Amino acid sequence: MTAIKRDKPYSSTRNACKLCTPLGACVAFKGVKGCLPLIHGSQGCATYIRRYMISHYREPVDIASSSFSEDAAIFGGNQLFNTGITNIREQYNPEVIAITSTCLSETIGEDIPRLIHEYRSIHAGEELPAFVNASTPSYSGTHLDGFHEAVLALVKTFGVEGPKEEILNLFPGFVSPEDLRYLKDVLEDFGIGYILLPDYSDSLDNPNWTEYTRIPEGGTSITEIARTARAKASIEFGSVFNRGNLPAKAETRKHTLTAGEYLEKKHFVKNYSMPFPMGIKATDRFFETLEEISGKPTPLRHKRERGRLVDAYVDAHKIVFGKRAIVYGEEDLIIGLVGFLDEIGMDNIMVVSGARSGLLEKKLEDATGKSPSGISVLDDGDFETLRETAEGMKPDIFIGSSKGYYITRKLDIPLIRVGFPIHDRFGAQRVMHLGYKGTQQLFDRIVNALMEYKQEKSNVGYKYM
Repeated sequence: MTAIKRDKPYSSTRNACKLCTPLGACVAFKGVKGCLPLIHGSQGCATYIRRYMISHYREPVDIASSSFSEDAAIFGGNQLFNTGITNIREQYNPEVIAITSTCLSETIGEDIPRLIHEYRSIHAGEELPAFVNASTPSYSGTHLDGFHEAVLALVKTFGVEGPKEEILNLFPGFVSPEDLRYLKDVLEDFGIGYILLPDYSDSLDNPNWTEYTRIPEGGTSITEIARTARAKASIEFGSVFNRGNLPAKAETRKHTLTAGEYLEKKHFVKNYSMPFPMGIKATDRFFETLEEISGKPTPLRHKRERGRLVDAYVDAHKIVFGKRAIVYGEEDLIIGLVGFLDEIGMDNIMVVSGARSGLLEKKLEDATGKSPSGISVLDDGDFETLRETAEGMKPDIFIGSSKGYYITRKLDIPLIRVGFPIHDRFGAQRVMHLGYKGTQQLFDRIVNALMEYKQEKSNVGYKYM
């Protein structure tokens, strides 16, 4: 495994392989019941985030903004903040207002906790919503940093100490609404009481409405979040972000704890941290952990899903073995994908992430159980560097978001769309990634893409493959 070396000092980013930090925080906050996010910064930030989320989830997404002006950038956004909160209360009447900072508000030193305290003082005696805030400047992190920061802020703000309960916290990371529904099915099949945080399985994938709903139904309630501090244990996906273990060279935005680590340290809730359950090995680990926590065996339904997946691996081995894959996206997703691709015999020739955790190479080795040779690793990467590098690598397939499509179009190879964002295909919110079931769907898509490519490029025109 080798890190990609740049020939000259890097002075700019060309189409970054990441999105803005407050975007990730807004996705997490949309998984809280009755919550409306407020971007404390310019209107452009909120517009950009709404546009990306609406195009991916195909749902209306309301995100408020304090609408910084030139004056606010100099003198502070105190008054705009107060006006914004009042407007939200009058128009939406939310249970929770979740405030995220931006590059601008962070740069001028806005103290959001102080602004919240001041607003409460001014409106003392009135019925106010709950407030939570996350520090999310984009210049020092990615959308995944913002997501994890928001989840941490929720448990720190609302978690309440008390007698331990027979419940499990599940912190799933940045996954699809369909993944969240699948995880809930798994926990219910085990008969485990649980708190899933965040849960945007309904709020970002709604059924049809007869009337417009300003704040969609669904999400984890504040009452449930309060119980996270009293849970028996936590399972947390996305082990790159165990920030208590970050090396000194890491350049992520903050060396703070994850939600699971915080609850373990502060409230003695045992934390099981693991990569995304993608592939058989990683999913086995998840189910074994559930067996340990619940004291129950894996339900037959899931054992049979595992068996069918093993059978599919065998059936399609000749099609996927030795194929060369380039994987890009969030570090959490990359690690899960590389472990899965290694498991089915594909060659991971390059991985690209816009983050710079300092842990990516090590976590890739952990995911495969060996020290892979021949994998080029590009962190703090962008799509133009990926394009320039990939042209000489002769990949068979790309796996990542729709942002890499223009590269695969030029290389004339398939793209398997996973993660976020997927803007050029329908049903992105229902793409599965996790568990035996999600792995089966992903495996089928990869195999069929390779078969279709061979079929279309053949002069014969196979009808039987």
